[in-house]
Amino acid sequence: MGTTQAGGGATVRRMLLGTQLRKLRESRGVSREEAGYSIRASESKISRMELGRVGFKERDVADLLTLYGVEAEQERATVLGLVRDANASSWWHEYGDVLPAWFQNYLGLEEAATEIHSYEVQFVHGLLQTADYARAVITAGCQGQGVSAEDIERRVEVRLRRQDLLTAEHPPRMLAVLDEAALRRPWGGPGLMRGQLDRLLELAELPHVHLQVLALGTAGLAAESGAFSVLGFAEAELTDVVYLEQFTTALYVDKPAEVASYRQAMEGLQAESLSPEQTCDLLHSVRQEL
Repeated sequence: MGTTQAGGGATVRRMLLGTQLRKLRESRGVSREEAGYSIRASESKISRMELGRVGFKERDVADLLTLYGVEAEQERATVLGLVRDANASSWWHEYGDVLPAWFQNYLGLEEAATEIHSYEVQFVHGLLQTADYARAVITAGCQGQGVSAEDIERRVEVRLRRQDLLTAEHPPRMLAVLDEAALRRPWGGPGLMRGQLDRLLELAELPHVHLQVLALGTAGLAAESGAFSVLGFAEAELTDVVYLEQFTTALYVDKPAEVASYRQAMEGLQAESLSPEQTCDLLHSVRQEL
């Protein structure tokens, strides 16, 4: 089953378990439809299990192991033990009332990633936001939806807890390309934005954070479709995932050819953007203009 990195959490264990089940199924020549029938489920349920996007029932996994010809008691016990680990709750579950399920999936991937590459157009990336900036953005996004002040604060808490990744013992490598327009969008006024720019300058000093700005006047054709993130993992069994957030849902792309296209787009954006040193100079300049 491979090993998981410290901090990878239940999400990585689900993904590894799903990968193992897929390999067992394919080695026996069993279709997803046949596998689903054996556990009284659909083909799509098997697909979600194999991608690690849902929880696992021990009875279902036991039935699948039987179908796949896994009969050795020790091997079965090992896999079923992983089921229990994979179903462990993560810290964000206590915020389940204010977080959509599709975003909880992302939190698990983000926590497990050893590499996060992101391109943002409208906002500063969530991992790089100050509390005041996050509150202003979340409040604006909730207008007209009847969201209480308490729930807004809980969403801010989630955003700040996510940032613990950057100060962990083994933090992910983060490459953030940020459109200059996001820096000049006045969320909450000059004071708030000065604080956010100071935060970016602070984070840019970290050895595992690589920050670049795509300056105004640059075409940015490498990512004409908009913001995206590419998450990479230490485990060889796990494929990279592209995260595309939309208004009421998100897309998760993991087909290697498609992921490669996004990685190529990210390389293009890096080439078009200011260097990290030039980026810091721009951040200071924008701050002085406020």
